Amino acid sequence: MIPLSLVLLLSSVAPLAAKAVSPKTDVPTSVPTTAQLPQTKETIVLLNRLETIQGMDIGTMKASEKRVLRKEVKSIQNRLRAIEGGGIYISVGSILIILLLILLFA
Repeated sequence: MIPLSLVLLLSSVAPLAAKAVSPKTDVPTSVPTTAQLPQTKETIVLLNRLETIQGMDIGTMKASEKRVLRKEVKSIQNRLRAIEGGGIYISVGSILIILLLILLFA
C-alpha cells in the first residue's frame, strides 16, 4: 500500500514542477534553431525563407497575403520539425500504468 501511495504522491507533484515558469527568450520555442538542425541544402533554404518572411513589412499587406504567409511559415516549421526528428512522447497515464504493473509484478 505504501508504494501505491508514493506513486500517487509523486504523480501529483510532478505536473506542478512541469508548469514552472521559464524566462522569456527572443527565439520562439516552436522554431528549431540552426544548431539543432542538420545543415542540408533543404534546411538552409527553409531557414533563409523564414528570415526573408520575418524581414518583410507586413503592415502594408492585405489580410489575405498575411494569411498566405502564415500558412507558409507553419508549413516550413512543420518541415523543419520533421527534419529535426520529432521525438517520443509518453503520456502521464501510460507512465502510471507501467509503474503500477511494475509494482504489482515485482
